[in-house]
Amino acid sequence: MSQSLHPMLNIAIKAARAAGAVINRASLDIEKVQVESKGVNDFVTEVDKHAEAVIVDTLLAAYPGHGILAEESGRELGAKDSEFLWIIDPLDGTTNFIHGFPVYAVSIALAWRGVVQQAVVYDPNRNDLFYASRGRGAYLNDRRLRVSKRLRLADSQIGTGFPFRKGDNFKRYMKMFEEISQQCAGLRRPGAASLDLCYVAAGYYDGFFETGLSPWDIAAASLIITEAGGLIGNFSGEADFLYQREVVAGNPKVYGQLVNILTPYTRVIKEDDKGTAPTEAGPDATDAFVAANAETAAAVPADKKPRKAIKVSGPRTPKQR
Repeated sequence: MSQSLHPMLNIAIKAARAAGAVINRASLDIEKVQVESKGVNDFVTEVDKHAEAVIVDTLLAAYPGHGILAEESGRELGAKDSEFLWIIDPLDGTTNFIHGFPVYAVSIALAWRGVVQQAVVYDPNRNDLFYASRGRGAYLNDRRLRVSKRLRLADSQIGTGFPFRKGDNFKRYMKMFEEISQQCAGLRRPGAASLDLCYVAAGYYDGFFETGLSPWDIAAASLIITEAGGLIGNFSGEADFLYQREVVAGNPKVYGQLVNILTPYTRVIKEDDKGTAPTEAGPDATDAFVAANAETAAAVPADKKPRKAIKVSGPRTPKQR
């Protein structure tokens, strides 16, 4: 890479490539991979767990005082009171992986005081490395990324993801799907949200929307999109999306048109809805999300506690720790 990278971004890239090597080795003999079910249509493999361990070990070796929020281990590892939080999906697109469908990725983001600062999404199949540092642009390998310039939704290609977990509102999603599919040039659903969002940043898609996503699916790609000149938010067009299980993204023109369609379908939980005062985004918000995730996995109705999102705008990472 020709440009000088932030040291924390360098560590994230090192971790992502190491996880990618684990995934690529396992992909050579998919039939031997052990698969477990976390819930209906929600799978985890030994590869997810091994890749996550490699990532966490690499990050904590460099920054032992940092916090961790990872898909498989939650908040079990790392510091619990750090202003720095690594948000990790070791294998986004597990279902694709176990079927040999080559669309999956490693996603790693670093948030400081609740604001995403560094981001890496690595596609080990294509050796494509998407990355960004706040205020320094987004890149695919050595190429600077910019979102597309299309102005009309009617000319646009849109990415999406289908609801697949027990309890997801599929009828609600199909209404959105029907509206958008009739107003755009095409809809695509490869099955790895982190890559889908990076494809918005690269201009392959003009927009994207999905429900039911977790912070580790979208944290890294959210910064890559904004650094490429795009917009990302919840279905109301607000910045509170990371913990809300709904996201829409796109170039500025297409984003606005998607928000107009999706606003009636929003399920955003407002602080004022429960009469509670806003709190600082950070470890408390992630703990609330992890607790809600555990309830969902146990077939308990979705948690309705107010949560603050990790924002994608704000101060830059300090030069170091």
